Amino acid sequence: MAGHSKWNNIKNRKGKEDAKRGKVFTKLARYIMVAAKEGGGDPDYNPSLKAAIDKAKAENMPNDNIERAIKKGLGETGSDSYEEILYEGYGPSGIAVIVNCLTDNRNRTAPDVRHAFDKYGGNLGQSGSVSFMFDRKGLIAIERTEEIDEDELTMLAIELGAEDFVSEDNGFEVITSVTDFNGVRNGLSDKGYQFAAAEITFIPQNYVSLTDELDIKNMNKLIDMLEDNDDVQDVYHNWEMPEEN
Repeated sequence: MAGHSKWNNIKNRKGKEDAKRGKVFTKLARYIMVAAKEGGGDPDYNPSLKAAIDKAKAENMPNDNIERAIKKGLGETGSDSYEEILYEGYGPSGIAVIVNCLTDNRNRTAPDVRHAFDKYGGNLGQSGSVSFMFDRKGLIAIERTEEIDEDELTMLAIELGAEDFVSEDNGFEVITSVTDFNGVRNGLSDKGYQFAAAEITFIPQNYVSLTDELDIKNMNKLIDMLEDNDDVQDVYHNWEMPEEN
């Protein structure tokens, strides 16, 4: 898996999220609600909730918002019923795309997702049509700074149980199994490392570049349209995004 870097994709996604802060908070609140509903309200005993809270804090979501979302998930203040759905399809030139949604109305969400694919030169596929091209892994991204010793970080990650360590110009990626994700994340956090991202994700087995300008434009628009949908939590793809797009 070494060399299959997500770093540039992370940078692009973070920039877009920064520009849509209110919408990001809405999606994070939904993520927290579902995690609390399914596994309880104590993050020490609910890894999914801890991951959701960590993600919310990384986006500077206020603690009051986090607490309200937990209470909603536990049914203390009333709660909508959300379900997680994965949609799979192809973007322009066959780019593999997985869309992770949390929705209270799949009859609304499915047509919206299909419309985005159709509008920008892709097509929605059947379940399993592209997921075999991805591995379900834990990903911890750490921005490169002068204070970080790469060899020290590498050894610590391996000792904690990481499967892979990728060094990029802008930062480092620690890849873990889903099972070991919490232990590795907590161990790195305890040593003072700050995360640009820490999540269970779909990592492509291979990345694909686009050379046609229209395909690049449409792929960007497809991602933007999907991410702008309130029901969409994450968009995963195997596009090797250019540095500037």
